[in-house]
Amino acid sequence: MRNEFDRIVVGGGAAGLFAAGWAAKNGLRVLVLEKRERPARKILVTGKGRCNVTNNCTPQEFIAAVRRNPRFLMSAVYAMTPQDAMACFEGLGVPLKTERGNRVFPVSDRAMDIADALVRFARQGGVQITQGTADGLLLRDGAVTGVRTGAGEEYFAPLTILATGGKSYPATGSDGSGYALAAAAGHTIIPPRASLVPIICENTDKQFSALMGLSLRNVTLNLIQKKNGKVLYSELGEMLFTHFGISGPLALTASSYMENPTDYRITVDCKPGLSAEQLDARLLRDFGESPNRAFGNALEALLPRSLIPVVVAKSGIPGDRRVNQLTREDRQRLGALIKAFPLTPQALRPIEEAVITAGGVSVKEIDPRTMQSRLVKGLAFAGEVMDVDAVTGGYNLQIAWSTGYLAGTAAV
Repeated sequence: MRNEFDRIVVGGGAAGLFAAGWAAKNGLRVLVLEKRERPARKILVTGKGRCNVTNNCTPQEFIAAVRRNPRFLMSAVYAMTPQDAMACFEGLGVPLKTERGNRVFPVSDRAMDIADALVRFARQGGVQITQGTADGLLLRDGAVTGVRTGAGEEYFAPLTILATGGKSYPATGSDGSGYALAAAAGHTIIPPRASLVPIICENTDKQFSALMGLSLRNVTLNLIQKKNGKVLYSELGEMLFTHFGISGPLALTASSYMENPTDYRITVDCKPGLSAEQLDARLLRDFGESPNRAFGNALEALLPRSLIPVVVAKSGIPGDRRVNQLTREDRQRLGALIKAFPLTPQALRPIEEAVITAGGVSVKEIDPRTMQSRLVKGLAFAGEVMDVDAVTGGYNLQIAWSTGYLAGTAAV
């Protein structure tokens, strides 16, 4: 019949199209139900429009980068490793390259190439991609038998795969609607919250007005728990100052460690390649070259221009003081500030601005070997709709590829 398939995939994003493509590759008749006119929309905004396809790491390194429920993903990542995913996309005509941190991008630096490859992968196997919204799951005798659309259309299949994403970037179709479908089938939903999201910081001295737009590269961000001084996260990389606080890869990853942002403080080592002693020697050398310069004008060779007045103000040293008048204690105070520039988190930006969503369908109710429901027959899951997420660097898309592969191929 026209509305009968072997597999129905709800959601035409990364995980959904990958699951559909592999199911079709195994000879199954597959329907992808996607609410947006164009599938794979969220792919286009990943990696700043370049698409960080995966991370060229081992399965063990991948598991270490997963923030929530890493053990659940072990079967999936061994079934579809990062190298397998890379081979798949290169086989679809998208040459890839590995950059710093083992991040993998298309050689073209165009996310559209990955989105087009996913659609091509699905369609070359005969997948039917239909625009429509899944309004509910069809249930009979305790099993899911298909889906009903908002327009009243009914589609039937022995297995329906929910790959609806989380709640971040709702304009791309990730609006959290899959949670209601899973809950209606009896599944527990771990409350969704923002993960990999910019951090709002205290701005009592209006420093972010001066720093807005400044990108710092090769700095180390340290996330420290206030109550015990424990460093929860420390990484070298890139961050960005905004009008409200900080963003960029380091800030986004740090946010995934935060339950209550006010319980933490952040320091940024602006010169991680120099020890405190080496930095002091560098300051002595720079100051010695122009001993009569005002302190506020003597840091141009060391720090970005927009950061200098903020550092000067925080140091407590008058900006017009001559550098030959600075004491050893002044230099040490300045050096300590450069090695541990302080930031005070206040809150996280809204979930709609998050790269991904933490929370979702409880993985305790999903078979990790097949991605199929333990509670109801005929239902499986793939991607961000489940309570799994990882740090930045291509790991979250790898979750989509690995879980999509298992959901699409299990029990074929």
